[in-house]
Amino acid sequence: MEGASIEKALGRIEAALTRIERAASTAPKADQELAARHERLREAVTLSLHQLDSLLTGQPT
Repeated sequence: MEGASIEKALGRIEAALTRIERAASTAPKADQELAARHERLREAVTLSLHQLDSLLTGQPT
């Protein structure tokens, strides 16, 4: 009975380790995608602010 509990616990630990390894291997890709989205958004906002500034000052873009 006790041996079965130990085997069951080891199985759960191994399954958790597999999930952790899978999450760790996919995190960098997600971080890269997020960084790329952030950069595109930053560029779009910068352009919009320059255009708004030009409108407010009466200068052509």
